[in-house]
Amino acid sequence: MSEIPAEAETPEQRAGGVMWQSSPPGSIYDYIKVASFSIGPDGLVEQWSKRAEDLFDLTAADVVGRDPVEAFMPDGFHSHGRRKVAEILDGKEWTGLVPFRMPGDGEESRRAHGAAELYLMPSETASGERAALCIVVDVRALRRIETDLASSQAIFGQSPFGFVLFGTDLTVQRANRRFAAVFGGQPDDQRGRTVHDYLARAEAERMTAALRRVLETGEAVTDFEITGHAPGRTDRRHWSINLYQVHSASGRPIGIAGLGIDVTRRHVAAREAADARRNLALLNEAGARIGNSLDLETTARELLDVTVPGFCDLASVDLFQSLLTGDDTAPGHPDGSSEVRRVAFASAVSDTPPPALGGSCPDSGGVVDVGAVHRYPFSSLYADALRTGRVRELPAPDGSLVRSTLAVPMVAHDTVVGLVQFSRTKGSEPFGERDRALATELAARAAVCIDNARLYRREHERALILQRSLLPPGDPEAAGLDIACRYLPGNTATEVGGDWFDVIELPGHRTALVVGDVMGRGLRAAVAMGELRTAVRTLALLDLEPAEVLSALDEIARGLGAPGGTQQSSRATHRSREADLSEVYLATCVYAVYDPVTRRCTFANAGHLPPVLVEPGEPALLLDVPPGMPLGVGGEPFEEVEVELSEGALLALYTDGLVESRDHSLDDGLRAFRRALADPVPALEDVCDHVLGTLDTRHGEDDIALLMARVQGLPADAVGDWQLPREPRSVGRARELARAQLLAWDLDGLVDTTELLVSELVTNALRYGDGEIRLRLLRDRVLVCEVWDANLVQPRRRRARDTDEGGRGLQLVGLLSAGWGSRRTPRGKTVWFELALPEDGEPVAEPTAEQLLSTYG
Repeated sequence: MSEIPAEAETPEQRAGGVMWQSSPPGSIYDYIKVASFSIGPDGLVEQWSKRAEDLFDLTAADVVGRDPVEAFMPDGFHSHGRRKVAEILDGKEWTGLVPFRMPGDGEESRRAHGAAELYLMPSETASGERAALCIVVDVRALRRIETDLASSQAIFGQSPFGFVLFGTDLTVQRANRRFAAVFGGQPDDQRGRTVHDYLARAEAERMTAALRRVLETGEAVTDFEITGHAPGRTDRRHWSINLYQVHSASGRPIGIAGLGIDVTRRHVAAREAADARRNLALLNEAGARIGNSLDLETTARELLDVTVPGFCDLASVDLFQSLLTGDDTAPGHPDGSSEVRRVAFASAVSDTPPPALGGSCPDSGGVVDVGAVHRYPFSSLYADALRTGRVRELPAPDGSLVRSTLAVPMVAHDTVVGLVQFSRTKGSEPFGERDRALATELAARAAVCIDNARLYRREHERALILQRSLLPPGDPEAAGLDIACRYLPGNTATEVGGDWFDVIELPGHRTALVVGDVMGRGLRAAVAMGELRTAVRTLALLDLEPAEVLSALDEIARGLGAPGGTQQSSRATHRSREADLSEVYLATCVYAVYDPVTRRCTFANAGHLPPVLVEPGEPALLLDVPPGMPLGVGGEPFEEVEVELSEGALLALYTDGLVESRDHSLDDGLRAFRRALADPVPALEDVCDHVLGTLDTRHGEDDIALLMARVQGLPADAVGDWQLPREPRSVGRARELARAQLLAWDLDGLVDTTELLVSELVTNALRYGDGEIRLRLLRDRVLVCEVWDANLVQPRRRRARDTDEGGRGLQLVGLLSAGWGSRRTPRGKTVWFELALPEDGEPVAEPTAEQLLSTYG
């Protein structure tokens, strides 16, 4: 029969609904090799098929007309074979194994034999004689097929993996028990199904496309992963599918084989490994990024920068209000109603915190903005987390985009300092146990940093209070000087420094200007600065020369680092170089004394930056003051430089924070400072603001102290200066000169007191002094009277006895004046007193009789 293609069917080609068509190559008959021959009534072979020729290696010419037993059966089987042939010719069917000689030549091939399965059935000729038809199958081919089928069934049926065979129409032709166990039913129930019966639409379409690609290209697809749900289960499963094309013996594609492995555990393990790597990466990032700043709010934001979106989608940080206001009382374990402040919020999905993150009452759906102070109700899980210090997981509110929320208390040193809320939105996996542990660790790390920042802020504020308390209060005033100053401490991210400035009034309307900087930072530097500032004021009141003041300060600075104070400072200089240098106090300082009468200023410098002077109409210049060694080094004397200042000149003293920065050199900063001072700005306060606004001072890196003074000398009519000979009548002459000067200044109310005190001082100069006597009256904010002589012996106030006729002059001076004192001069000494000027319309307070009599005991 010739092959009739299916597309060429005609009604004539069909019979009973069965199409006449040849079997395609590779059918079962190509494997089992069925042969046939016939035996005539005489017991001889009448017909011999081509398959018989191939099986027995005998042609029709060799066999036809011969006894089949003799033709292909080995010797020794002939008698038994003839009996069976006779039985068949007698009309009896027989089926059995028949040995036959193996094809080949020689004695060895004649001894070797194979076995064929024969089916002998009786037949009749046209004349009615009995004959036989024989069908022969090679037993070896059958056994191979049986073995192959058994192996195939063992592999297919007993495989622990899911095995499925798709036909060319992509329907299931066969599936094993493992496959059926996963998707339900028996293996036979799977026939005719498609992948859409097992998977969701999206995954089914992916699988169908892969099947078509394998069928069309013949290329295998390995490790093709699909996901879905097994019948009756809600958990998501992952399968890895290997697909390859199945061919017939002729190479024709007959289907697609699929081997499926459940890799859910592998996915879970891989996900857990990825989570572990992510957690380690988060912890590593947290260690690197959290706590770089000693600022509470900055540390909270750093925590959220690490966790959003790497760990969660939404997060916020609440800290106790008492923590932020600097209350020394530790938050402890609050009752849930304690006030907290929202200090940070971060979101990967929205800029506005959703109600699920919690307001004053999370159940009410309130929203808390950053910076707002609120309370958590006692019954809420938030308050419970703050009370117990344990993580609480909050259920997702209905209709919210939040899926899962963790309320994690921030615990540092067994103290709860605040609360972190981590939230994941719908579409993200809910928090698990590993996530809870990671959240606790992240919150704990941030809590320690925040607690450290809290402690630092408290100490920093205390040091800053101490530092500011040691600076001059308000706006300093001085005779003959217009003064403006600025002090900018380092920000909360740095420690307080030892910068200071001071304006000290000296006798004779003179003024001491001081700017210094203790090396180092922290509370020690602030305390050392306070000690040095106090020492400067004490030494200034002794009216020492600037170089002498710095020399005394140097001794004091060395004494600060010595165990026995100043008495042991000389021993401290001989300590071993391996000594602890943390106890060494070093400082730089500029000390200047300005006399408004002469407009002269005397400078001494101990390792500090040089003062800047701006004369009217001239560029700013650095005064050439020998820098000397810093205070605390010792061993070197300090030099003085006297400079005469013009009226309206501008003098600037400053610390290195103003001109020195990591971004530019000191020389660049000094040049920029001088350029800023050269700009004409009329008001001195505006000059300070202009300088700070113009220079790149990098405020916060270091403390900045700036002291500026504009020269305004005393006018000539505010000074009375006379030389008196050393003779008794000079006392009366001094009273006359003083009276006349006071009347000229309209200070009539001070005449009597001034005459009395001038008389006492001039009398003492005549009695105990040497050389000529000089009397000087100065009028500014107070009236100053000075009496000069050439004797270096300083006057000493004592209480006179009742029987003493003298010794009460200095007591009168101390009683009637606002202040008095004496100071050394290059050629002797000066004794002075001050009287307060009367207010407008108010009389001068006169001493009472009791006060005057008290001087006489």
